Amino acid sequence: MRKMAAVLERSFIEICGFERETLHRVREVTVNLGVSALPGGVKFADSAGAFHYEDSGKLLSVTSNRFIHWSTSGDTVQLVEQSLDTNLLNNAVKLKFTHCTVLLGGVTIQETLNNVIILVSTNQSVHRLLLPHPSRMYRSELVTELHMQSIFTDVGKLSLQDPSHSAIIPSSVGQTGSPSTSTAWLSQSGEAHYALGSPAGGIMVVTLAPHDTQGGVSVLELKRSSMMQRLSGWMPTAIRGEQSPADLVLSLAVRELEEDSFIFALCQDHKLRMWSFREQACLLEADMLDYMPACKGVKRLAGQGHRLRLAFSSTTGLCLSVYLAVPQRGQFTVLQLVATDNNRYSLDHISSLFTTQETLVDFTLTSTDIWGVWVDDSNTTVVKYINFEHNTAGQWNQVFVQPPPEEEVHIGVDQDPRETYLDVLFSPLRFTASAIVKALQIYRRGSERISDLSWETLKKEVTVAVESELQSSVTEFEFSQEEYRQLQVEFWSKFYACCLQYQEAVSMPLGLTVSQHTNMVCLLKKGFVSFLLPCFAVDHLYLSYDEYLFSEEETPITEDPEVGRDVLQLVQCLRLVSDAVSGEMAYEMEKALEHLQSPERAAELVLENMLSNDSDNVIEDIQNKLQDVRNPMAAMMVLLREMDLETDSEVGGEGPVAPGATLNVRISLSQLYGSSSAVSVVCQAVCNLAMTRALFCRDLLILQKLYLRFGDNVFLGGGAQLLQLQQDLIPRSSHLLSSYHLLKHISQSLASSVPIDILDANLQHLTVLELSDTPTLSSSRSVLSPQTVVELFYQTAARKIIISQLFCQRQTNSLLLWTHMVSNVVHLLAQLLWPSNPGFQFPECLMANCQYTQLQEYVRLIGPWCQVNIGSCRFMLGQCYLANGEGQKALQCFQEAATEVEKEEFLMRLTGSEEEEAASTPRLQYYNKVLRLLEDVGLSELVIQLASLAITEAVSDINSQAALWTRIFKHHLDLGHNSEAYEALTQNPDSSMQLDCLRQLVVVLCERSQLQDLVQFSYVNLHDEVVSIIESRARGLDLLAHNYYELLYAFHINRHNYRKAGTVMFEFGMRLGREVRTRLGLQKQVNCYLAALNCLRLIRPEYAWIVQPASGAVYERPGASPKRNSDGEFSSEPGSASAVEMVTLLVQTGLFDSALSVCQTFKLNLTSVFEGLTFKCIKLQFGGEETQNEAWSWLAANQLSTVVNTKESSATDEAWRLLASYLDRYPSANGQYHRCVINKLLSHAVPLPDWLVKSYKAVDAASLLRLFLNFDLLDAAAELVLEYVDALLGRGHQYFGIERPLSATSSSVWLPYTSIDQLLQTLNETQTNSSMYNKVRDKLDNYHKLVEQTTKRRLVTQ
Repeated sequence: MRKMAAVLERSFIEICGFERETLHRVREVTVNLGVSALPGGVKFADSAGAFHYEDSGKLLSVTSNRFIHWSTSGDTVQLVEQSLDTNLLNNAVKLKFTHCTVLLGGVTIQETLNNVIILVSTNQSVHRLLLPHPSRMYRSELVTELHMQSIFTDVGKLSLQDPSHSAIIPSSVGQTGSPSTSTAWLSQSGEAHYALGSPAGGIMVVTLAPHDTQGGVSVLELKRSSMMQRLSGWMPTAIRGEQSPADLVLSLAVRELEEDSFIFALCQDHKLRMWSFREQACLLEADMLDYMPACKGVKRLAGQGHRLRLAFSSTTGLCLSVYLAVPQRGQFTVLQLVATDNNRYSLDHISSLFTTQETLVDFTLTSTDIWGVWVDDSNTTVVKYINFEHNTAGQWNQVFVQPPPEEEVHIGVDQDPRETYLDVLFSPLRFTASAIVKALQIYRRGSERISDLSWETLKKEVTVAVESELQSSVTEFEFSQEEYRQLQVEFWSKFYACCLQYQEAVSMPLGLTVSQHTNMVCLLKKGFVSFLLPCFAVDHLYLSYDEYLFSEEETPITEDPEVGRDVLQLVQCLRLVSDAVSGEMAYEMEKALEHLQSPERAAELVLENMLSNDSDNVIEDIQNKLQDVRNPMAAMMVLLREMDLETDSEVGGEGPVAPGATLNVRISLSQLYGSSSAVSVVCQAVCNLAMTRALFCRDLLILQKLYLRFGDNVFLGGGAQLLQLQQDLIPRSSHLLSSYHLLKHISQSLASSVPIDILDANLQHLTVLELSDTPTLSSSRSVLSPQTVVELFYQTAARKIIISQLFCQRQTNSLLLWTHMVSNVVHLLAQLLWPSNPGFQFPECLMANCQYTQLQEYVRLIGPWCQVNIGSCRFMLGQCYLANGEGQKALQCFQEAATEVEKEEFLMRLTGSEEEEAASTPRLQYYNKVLRLLEDVGLSELVIQLASLAITEAVSDINSQAALWTRIFKHHLDLGHNSEAYEALTQNPDSSMQLDCLRQLVVVLCERSQLQDLVQFSYVNLHDEVVSIIESRARGLDLLAHNYYELLYAFHINRHNYRKAGTVMFEFGMRLGREVRTRLGLQKQVNCYLAALNCLRLIRPEYAWIVQPASGAVYERPGASPKRNSDGEFSSEPGSASAVEMVTLLVQTGLFDSALSVCQTFKLNLTSVFEGLTFKCIKLQFGGEETQNEAWSWLAANQLSTVVNTKESSATDEAWRLLASYLDRYPSANGQYHRCVINKLLSHAVPLPDWLVKSYKAVDAASLLRLFLNFDLLDAAAELVLEYVDALLGRGHQYFGIERPLSATSSSVWLPYTSIDQLLQTLNETQTNSSMYNKVRDKLDNYHKLVEQTTKRRLVTQ
């Protein structure tokens, strides 16, 4: 692969990743200690913080990528546990402390081996929550679920009012007011200490005994003596009308070092004091103004906004950062604590850093950096960070925060205001569900509380609310469309403004957190958490604020400093272009891309507009700036290369994640970055990247067009460079713009929810295509939280590919550094989505999840410009059309895809799994797959069309041709196209398939009574086969129910074959005479004989004769009785019958015992009885339930030997038992009856029952072999010979009735050589039986050797 990850910059970008659930489920727990509210209670600003588990950077830990964040507001603390790997259940809890106010710094979380302990300080109480540690919560070491319980699951079961959990702060005598700031920590012995800034100055430490002991609450005060206060020379100033002490603590921090706890307090007098908890003494006092230059006048001000933070690392020890809030300027001072002799400490100054006058919300100190979040005068969030030791002239690094949604929504003349506003409101990037819900409640004037709505329902509710408001304001009955449009815009913009207001409220920053284990940075806001991701260098260039961009001198996207300077100059020009593109023109450009117009042409139109409206001389400024770019071609190529996500090989693969890794590792990798918040963050990062780069490419394309217009004025090289620009760089920019527009579109396109029946049907189609291993809908998907199609793709397929790619060379025990990991995940996901890469996983995922509309749009958008996977896209489009019932369009697409079958990986995989019909070419395999798909959907016309096309491909492949002609025949027949079906049958090159088709044609047309067609077909070279098929049907079926004899007669008459026609009628007449002895039968019989006579008179006298068939044998109709008429009633004309006829009648009636008695009395052969019973067995075996029911009556008339039968047997079983019992009871010479039964069965193609073969084998194996040969049962015959030879050699001789096998002492043995020779001859002639031939040949050779040896021994013994 050319590049695994793109170049990163030092800057970060904010990705909101807010989930789109209408209601976040938070459980509320109220803690009431019975205190009353303090008079004149102090209000503290809302705040937030976070705790990161120690093992959050370890892949194999249950706490990997897991953290807890909280926010405080008045009397409540809301705690949320979040994981990037698994979805945590019951993960949010809101604690409400009655009549108390949570202090600044009032929440601290620490972990021990078994517990997570949350310490909370309010102005009147302290609290300790003891929760189980995640590593102790799950019994199994392997956690495989996508959902896990949070540590807050059982928080409701805790008795938080108990003394072990809560205590009221004892008030000092004469004290007024309450603590303002606090910090807390857990000692090694398990005590919970709360350091509170006392209103009278100094620090009060409240201690709760370890949770498992009975100890109470103790209080300790850390305060300087009044003498010390006087000596300090600081006079308290009046603050809020009270005398406020100098050492009033503004910010507290604590650190356990060795055996002691050091409490750091930043006080109102700008001094930092360090107290030893063990010694209860102030060990250090330092004036922070000493580190502030030009601090004149600051001394007199009380430092209300001062903050203090600590950071500890093994390399730097303990560092402190003090923020001094001074009007018009703020300063961070970083100090290092140094221990000297005799338990003395001092502070070393590391650096001082300055910031502008924005209001600081929160800051965090790490071992190398300071991260800060501010709010400026216009209420905009500002985030920056700086390395406090190594930086360039104190310059802070940028963090690009997400801008709020646009204040104005641009509505094009061709757009519907309602649709446009809904698209913006419900796009995945702009508004949280809570903001929309609150706006809706206000808009409805709070008439009802909005319950837990799905995203789609919320959309409908909003539409109804705005539209009904609009309707109620309308007083006139008629107004123009334009007036109505104006009203729509007015009402929708009103609702939109309401949403903006609430979105701004939930986006208010409260804090910032940096994980020291994974380096993950999160911005904690009032309504959600956003994540900071490293910014790719090329995005950094485009997003940089002007003051940064114009001061930068190098860029990491190129190592050549000259090119780097050119790139920066070029980006400055792009910035000017971007500012000059009006909102109207930006919309036009967007619309051009949406409508697949040429991006180059659209850029020219924008440029024309810029030139004609250039009142500020922007073009001149750009031209002047371009003069400074020495080699614009090289600079553009660097930018284009960096933005092109194309790779030389396929991203990822189908291989397993971390092959050879332990089960633990594989399970951890299968969950890594799989939670809904990680999915949301990663996919929104891709969307953000696409949006930024689409604008970048747009501006670059406009600039390139401007270059062409300027020509030699700005180019030193002249013509050659202009040519390169026109032929290479502009098309590349255009292609990149289209690609990023596509990425932007799909990452904002919501996935549709799919009914289960459509999913099932789709799964069936995928099974037909043998693609059912394609990932299907994820079960973790929440109904409330709609997904974009990219989120769906990441969750179901891409994440696995990306993680296996990341860990194929990486050590699984290395730390999961967020900055490194997330940028790789985002980059690889963007590569998987990149349309010019060979991988086709994204469209495959859309197809597997029935996202047909989105897939159609995807194919539409890449159609004109993407030259990769063209065939695969056509195939996918065909699938969409098929799902939407547009078969003809689908067929067109499938045909277009065929040309690319051997070139594209997806289509090769589609054809590669073909097994049963090994077609000669990939294209034929492809056609077979598509034909099966079309058959599965039931589109016969399309099957015929495609099969006809496929035949032209299968010129040299007879097997494929035969299969295709059979398909065409079958579907023509199904559609009732009889002539076309016949035509297809005649074209079939395979005679056996042709015969099958012919049989089907005859049967189907007879069933449909389309006999005219059947008779009139010419049947060239198939005449005898047709006659044979109709004859067998005529003789095998009921005379009155079917008219096959008449059909056969018409068939011969049509061909002027009068003698055959006469023969058919004569046979019909004879059978009527024997089987239908009623008046109707007699009338039909007369007509038959008359027809036969007519036929014979039409031919020359010497040929006018018919051979009369033998009575009874050929024409017996199964189940018919000469004693009964066709209705089953006894015939009215009794007839005398001979013994032979009586046996026939008894057999037909099913009275076999009586028939056998008659045979024995008149010494007749029993063959007809056995044949009749065998035929009844055949009828029963293949008959339906009705036949079974009828059989019980005649079975009951025969004495069957009672055998204890444990299972319930059917009529068929009983009939076979009857046959077996007769064969045992009436043995015959040479198994004659066995032979006639087997002959009958084989002539009807019925498989022989094992018991029958077994018993006949013992009687006459040679005859059985001859029967097998007569009926072409070569496999059975060969098996019999192999068994027979084995029996002669002593293996199983008893089964063949052989008393003594081959030996020197036994009598001689023999084999039926004539039959065996016939078998070998036949086997040798057919290629398919060559292996069987060799087996028999080898067995005989072996036998002959043994015979030879035995004979020699015999001769020797004599």
